[in-house]
Amino acid sequence: MKWFSYMVGLLLLVIDQLVKSAVSNQIALGTVKSFIPGVLSLTNLRNDGAAWSILSGNQIFFYLITVVALVVLIYLLVTQRQHLLYQWGLTLMITGTLGNFIDRIRLKYVVDMFQIDFFNFPIFNIADMCLTFGVIILFITIIRDERIEG
Repeated sequence: MKWFSYMVGLLLLVIDQLVKSAVSNQIALGTVKSFIPGVLSLTNLRNDGAAWSILSGNQIFFYLITVVALVVLIYLLVTQRQHLLYQWGLTLMITGTLGNFIDRIRLKYVVDMFQIDFFNFPIFNIADMCLTFGVIILFITIIRDERIEG
């Protein structure tokens, strides 16, 4: 079963890179195109920071943090491989981390494209979604495990 989560992670990484490439090639930088009117738009944004462009321009910092995060996540994946939900959460987090790291190495910025239209939220990409869902899965799993053990 663990190989299935790794294959899903790899598939999501490939989809992330393909969508980023398509958006970069088909939507002019800074242009917003409605996808689901009033809900979701597509845009082409270059983000050299974190969410809301926090720490913009600090690529060396992001390289270092990413390498440290990958080492820790891979270590946890290896040591927690018997726990299915931990494995899924960690795999998604690794996928998201790698997706944005590839952009930072290759382009010196991250390509973001999904814009929520009905409230102020950072523009994001598939790698960001993988990270978010991975964190949510880990959070729920940790809380659930503490309740069972406590």
